Amino acid sequence: MDNRAEVRAFLTTRRARVTPEQVGLPAGTNRRVAGLRRSEVATLAGVSVEYYTRLERGALSGASPEVLDSLARALRLDDAERAHLFDLAHAATPVARPPKRRNPRSWAPHPSLGWTLDAITAGPAFVRNGRMDILAANALARAFYRDVYEMPGQPPNIARYTFLDERAPAFYPDWELFADVTVAILRTEAARDPHDKGLHDLVGEMCTRSDAFRTRWGAHNVRHHGTGFKTFHHPVVGEMVLAYQGLEMAAEPGLTLTIYTAEPGSPSAERMRLLASWAASEHPGDHDEAPAAPPER
Repeated sequence: MDNRAEVRAFLTTRRARVTPEQVGLPAGTNRRVAGLRRSEVATLAGVSVEYYTRLERGALSGASPEVLDSLARALRLDDAERAHLFDLAHAATPVARPPKRRNPRSWAPHPSLGWTLDAITAGPAFVRNGRMDILAANALARAFYRDVYEMPGQPPNIARYTFLDERAPAFYPDWELFADVTVAILRTEAARDPHDKGLHDLVGEMCTRSDAFRTRWGAHNVRHHGTGFKTFHHPVVGEMVLAYQGLEMAAEPGLTLTIYTAEPGSPSAERMRLLASWAASEHPGDHDEAPAAPPER
């Protein structure tokens, strides 16, 4: 992806979002731009207008951490947006973080990872990469994401399911929120690893096939996705409200272990037990299957 274009779009959309009143500036009556002017951002960040203009045009290479921090404060970036800005700056400076050069088929889940996932029996547990490919999963996760696994192509991909499968709006009762989060995760990953061809291909495919994805992708929103609650409507057992935890895997940077659990004693916990029984009856011995090696991380 064109880093300069990414920087330009991100900074201009963030600048347009901040009103003068939010940063203690007079609004005035003759404003031709949405949000702040470049000169106002420059003043708030403590840099010259000329220098900020170069930054907003995509020239982040060489920007110091102090300047980036000042810019993040001026634009009122949250933690995820601040991290995204730093990722964009790293990508613009190759010596700071060289592009990854990995064999497309070099990573495969170690058998012990499968044992670990299968030891989690109360809820779905799976490992995904930044473009939302499911790389390894326990039996409950395979049952939970049954529709995702039924889609053509490998590895199964949650983002592709969210936007390109007609069953997704029923599975996600709050589909709009899930769609927003999905695109924000992909946008975050695009800055972390701008040389990921698989991600480029996925984004290109979904921009072509989904107006809803294309509109959200153009908003340049990002987020960190660690913990919270989500509501699902599974086609077999019905509605479940589940807590989730996303854990970064220290041994495999870029991969996330996600675990869903239901509140003990709740209707959702009972439905999760029903899902486990259904999975065992539909796929006996499924827990013994080794997860398929993904084509790329």
